[in-house]
Amino acid sequence: MPRKPQFTKEEIAGYGLRIVEEKGMESLTARELARSLGTTVAPIFVHYPSMDELKQDIRVMAQAIYHEYLQRGLREKIPFHGVGMQYITFAKEKPELYRLLFLSDRGNQSHYAMDELKRTQDLVRESLQKNYRMDALSADRLFRDLWLVAHSISTLLVTGGCNYTEEEISSILTEFSLGLCKAYKEIDGFVDGTYDRDNEFQKIIYK
Repeated sequence: MPRKPQFTKEEIAGYGLRIVEEKGMESLTARELARSLGTTVAPIFVHYPSMDELKQDIRVMAQAIYHEYLQRGLREKIPFHGVGMQYITFAKEKPELYRLLFLSDRGNQSHYAMDELKRTQDLVRESLQKNYRMDALSADRLFRDLWLVAHSISTLLVTGGCNYTEEEISSILTEFSLGLCKAYKEIDGFVDGTYDRDNEFQKIIYK
């Protein structure tokens, strides 16, 4: 009768996720994982013929954790603001998972960050349309612009270059959201980029 595996696939992936959370994906090796499990590398390769397969499962687990943060944001009074703040909170509390999802690439393939941008955009589109009374195109553009702001702040947090408080960050997101929403609503052609930029700037400067 075959011997029962010492660890389940889920347990191995769970230990791998802990290593990545603490030290980053580059630290996840078969030897490091075996040390964490208190065993040899043999049980790992029972379930994972290659470390690449394990890393892919860990990436999926990291995505699930990230989506939990987004769901918390969607339950807040102003869902769009909540999602932005939770995106930044994820970066602050799970910096190595943020690096994995948003600051790594696939070589010749698309960047992981842009894939996650699209998934998050799909998740919040309906909320934006409802709360800001926008069509889908305007909602997507507003999300894209605010995501770039949130991504910049999050990257600064992860790399140790952000000294803003949570209250200051919240104000920054609100200010950008208000300004962009006003522009989308009041400037003809702003959504598709056909507006007269010089004319609009002159209106603002000499107002």
